[in-house]
Amino acid sequence: MTDAPHAGWFGTLLGSASFARAFTLTVFAAVFSSFAIERIAGSVTSLTIVTSLCLIGVAVMVVRRREISLLRLVPTSVIVFVGWAFASVFWSSDAGKSFWSWVSLLGIAFLAVVIGHVRDTLQTVRALGDVLRVLLTVSLVVEVLSGILLDIPFAFLGVQGDIAAFGPIQGIFGTRNLLGFVAVIALITFLIEYRTQSVRPGVSVASVVLAGGLAVLSDSPTVVVLALAVGLAVAALALVRHAAPERRAALQLSLGALVVIGVFVGYAARHTIIALLGAGSDFSMRVDLWNRMVDIVRFRPVQGWGWFGPWDLHEFPFNAINALLGEQHATGLNAYFDVTLQLGWVGLVLFVALGALALARSWLVAGERRSVIYAWTPLVLVALLVDSMFESFTLTGLGWLMLVLCAVRAGQSRSWRERLDSGVDAGGPAAADDQGLPHAQGDQRPTG
Repeated sequence: MTDAPHAGWFGTLLGSASFARAFTLTVFAAVFSSFAIERIAGSVTSLTIVTSLCLIGVAVMVVRRREISLLRLVPTSVIVFVGWAFASVFWSSDAGKSFWSWVSLLGIAFLAVVIGHVRDTLQTVRALGDVLRVLLTVSLVVEVLSGILLDIPFAFLGVQGDIAAFGPIQGIFGTRNLLGFVAVIALITFLIEYRTQSVRPGVSVASVVLAGGLAVLSDSPTVVVLALAVGLAVAALALVRHAAPERRAALQLSLGALVVIGVFVGYAARHTIIALLGAGSDFSMRVDLWNRMVDIVRFRPVQGWGWFGPWDLHEFPFNAINALLGEQHATGLNAYFDVTLQLGWVGLVLFVALGALALARSWLVAGERRSVIYAWTPLVLVALLVDSMFESFTLTGLGWLMLVLCAVRAGQSRSWRERLDSGVDAGGPAAADDQGLPHAQGDQRPTG
């Protein structure tokens, strides 16, 4: 597992499959539970955990350096987007805060890159599944304690204890929309686990019921949209995978045209859809927010106002937007508008290119390869990109981690650099992925 036969016990440990699995589990657990960690132990604790994981990640990459090609380390789209976010520090209203926000962006992206190179897709899915089973179970337990057994709100987690009234609930994730989003990611992961038989059937069924139940109890309007989008993606991908190879190109073009038409139809019928979802007041609030953001963007349309990630309520233009609305929004509730506000139209183009390229690459791979494991990446990307129309989760924390991880995974199989570097990494995770098999020995048993 290490790059040299005499690396010593520490190098052997860092390069082992067991350590790679432990590292992946810890990263997922730390990032997905960051809200609870900050509320219980403080933001300094959360920052210390992420920083420590980054340092460990650097050590792992150094030990495994001969397995990794620098040419295929990070997708160009990720590098350019993160680079533009760094450039915005120089015209930000507070360069210091923008810089540290960028460091956070870079740190989470680095953790995703490490996972993408030390774990293949199957191992990544298994690790994420194990973590989400625990976190969703903890969320359910917290809500039951608050709403049924003790019948008191847990103010430090923002839990209101409404589970007895069938929601909305938020668990340990801070908001009902984030719980719903995580539940949808979990459903995708658990169903892929079931199809690949990587966990026992009973565990798979229980996991799906858990995630589905919490998605419903979250009472999040975005869950319905996400479920519909992912369901349509599953049907389309199944159609492509079962089509004859000579017909796939025409089928892909037809599906692409249908998506474009669907977007226009959805926009035209948005008021009817909103009424059906019962989210009229919520959507009206969001539209007011987006309109104010567009007004502010006009003053700096190209470069934006500087990267902050989550809004700093004391900084312009965020304080001005909230003052005009009489609200206390911590994000733009739309990743695309949020990117445009902070990084301008250049940032928006780069962000859309990042997501679109990753989705196109992973979709083509999933349509061609025989193993169902390849469907995980495009389906997660569909959830991320659709949810970005209603929330800004994909710009920070767990959403950004998943976006970069999926981009790295997609770039390992479909990239111009793959053709230049086709002879390298023959024994790395990407090569193992090509066969639909785990690449590390000692990590091939089903996990329960």
